[in-house]
Amino acid sequence: MSHAAMNETQKGLVVKQAGPLALIQDAGRFGVGHLGVTQGGAADWISFRWANWLLGNALNSAALEIVMGGGLSFETEHEVRLALTGADLDAQLDGKPLAPNTSFKLLPGQRLVFRQPRQGLRAYLAFPGGLNAPEVLGSRACTAREQLGGLHEDGKPINVGDRLTWKGTAPAVRRIPESQGPRMPASGCRLPIVLGSQIASFSGHALFQAFNQPWTVDNRADRMGVRLTGPALHGSLKGIISEGIPLGAVQVPPDGQPIVLMNDRQTIGGYPRLGALTPVACATLAQCLPGTQVWLTPASASQAQDDYRHQLTVWH
Repeated sequence: MSHAAMNETQKGLVVKQAGPLALIQDAGRFGVGHLGVTQGGAADWISFRWANWLLGNALNSAALEIVMGGGLSFETEHEVRLALTGADLDAQLDGKPLAPNTSFKLLPGQRLVFRQPRQGLRAYLAFPGGLNAPEVLGSRACTAREQLGGLHEDGKPINVGDRLTWKGTAPAVRRIPESQGPRMPASGCRLPIVLGSQIASFSGHALFQAFNQPWTVDNRADRMGVRLTGPALHGSLKGIISEGIPLGAVQVPPDGQPIVLMNDRQTIGGYPRLGALTPVACATLAQCLPGTQVWLTPASASQAQDDYRHQLTVWH
């Protein structure tokens, strides 16, 4: 390859200002839980897949998960078409607003900026063919605790001076059908939960409280877990022998305030659980700003599977 060709391949999107949290994510890291390595991956997997779909990418291609925005800005060195889905973080291209859930073209020298959340919490920025990043244990997903994934294989967010490059050259130009695209949650949204084996350890009064009044998304929320505040839930079990924890598991620690365990959760835990949110509900919760009120709604495993399968059909 000539020197000029090498320079061309190195052009990309340069980080000019780092926001609070922008991580390279893909579908996640699976088959390594026995090593104590968590799943990771896009927290709102639905918006993430739509971003890749807009460009005709494989749906698990690495993209950028942007939390809050907070002034994150890029300057492009190369003409490129990107896709933006999920939260409305007041994205602007050279000072002009960019609507979420669309693809758009950037020309060399243009500046892309993410400001503050207007609706939702996490936006997804997809690149032609997916972002270039080293694959570690079968995934490019960033997980901070394990220091895995990302541009520098350390699990850290992108920072000033980082250059994002991509694999593809000729992305598709698609539009999301109006009735099918990502929807950001409003206060009062319902989160279906499949009840777990320890549900009988909670008193009838606690279960009535759990499912018949709203919970508030606490500001103690990150990619590991989301605390819900409300009435204290108490049961006969104070702790259990540690066991594997699925995505969306709703643990109840001794203070009685539920914690929904998300993509970067620990692999085992010893608090009793109400059950686990469905995959679709996990995507919804990932977009809930602190202060949002949510309702836990019992659902059967077959309902959860049907909802998941239905969601998967929209991309085919």
